[in-house]
Amino acid sequence: MTHAHITAWFLALVLFFIALGLHKSGKAKGFRVVQMILRVFYILIVATGVWMLTSISTISLLYILKSAVGLWVIAMLELILIRTAKQQRTSTLWIQFVVAFLLVLYLGFKLPLGFHFL
Repeated sequence: MTHAHITAWFLALVLFFIALGLHKSGKAKGFRVVQMILRVFYILIVATGVWMLTSISTISLLYILKSAVGLWVIAMLELILIRTAKQQRTSTLWIQFVVAFLLVLYLGFKLPLGFHFL
């Protein structure tokens, strides 16, 4: 299930940057379509994350923290796209996204279900 979770995350990040590129090039309809597909991937990410979380025999506080930070990353992705579509400033959201993303990666690789190269 870890591979499905990582694949969903990777594809969501790719779709996120595709959506930003479509918006920048002025293709509003393509932007909306990719944004809707991206929302399906958010559901897949949460579903695979919950599935992995329920498969653990003892859930420590770090797993709960990683889950909360993962939801924070998803929220930042969505808010960046919404504010970009409304042509509002997104610099604070980008900073939050980078901090949350690095934190969730660190926790993901540190915890026993993650890959062990750190």
